[in-house]
Amino acid sequence: MTVPRAAKTQRRTRIQEEKEERILDAALDVFSSNGFRGATIDQIAEAAGMSKPNLLYYFRTKEAIHRTLLERMLFTWLEPLQAFDADGDPETEIRSYIRRKLEMSRDFPRESRLFANEILQGAPHIEDEINGPLKALVDEKAEVIRTWIKAGKLARCDPYHLIFSIWATTQHYADFDVQVRAVLGENRAGEGRFEDAARFLEQLFMRGLGISTA
Repeated sequence: MTVPRAAKTQRRTRIQEEKEERILDAALDVFSSNGFRGATIDQIAEAAGMSKPNLLYYFRTKEAIHRTLLERMLFTWLEPLQAFDADGDPETEIRSYIRRKLEMSRDFPRESRLFANEILQGAPHIEDEINGPLKALVDEKAEVIRTWIKAGKLARCDPYHLIFSIWATTQHYADFDVQVRAVLGENRAGEGRFEDAARFLEQLFMRGLGISTA
C-alpha cells in the first residue's frame, strides 16, 4: 500500500493526518472530474487550500496521491462482494449485493468515477490488483453461484456475466448521475431514485435467475 511521504519520515501528528485527508479529498474531486492525465498537482493544491510545496511534503508525486486513492477505493469497492456468503440463501445474498452496490453508487460517486476513469485508460495503475486480488475474489464468488445453480436454486447462467451485469447496472447511477437525474426529471431525481432502482433491479435479476418475486 502507498504510504504518504510524511509517514515515512516520522510519526504523524493529528494535524498531519488531517492535512493528508484534506489532500486526498481534494484530489478525489480533481481526479474524478478530470481523470489522471487531466489532473495536476497545482489543481489539487488549490482545491486543498494548500501551497504546492506543502502538498509535496505529504505526497511526492501526483502518481502517489492517485495510487493511494485507488488502493482505498478498491478495498471499499470489494467489501460487498467479499460479504457474498456461500452458506446464505441465494435470493437474500443477491438482493443484498445489489442494494450494497447501489448504496456505494449513492455514497461514493467520486470513487466510482475515479475507478471508471482508470479502467478507461487501460488500468495502468491497478493492473496488478485487477489481475490478482480482484480476479481471485470474482473467481471465488463465481464458484459460489455455480454451486447454487447445481443445487437448483438458480436458473442456469454465466456467473461472471451475472456479476458484470450487477456492476454495470448499479454503478451506472454513479458514473452517469447527471444523465440519470436529467432523464428522470425534477420530481423523480431525488434520493428516492436509488430505492426505485433497487426495487427494479431486484425484480429484473430475480426473474432472470428464476426466483419468484411474488
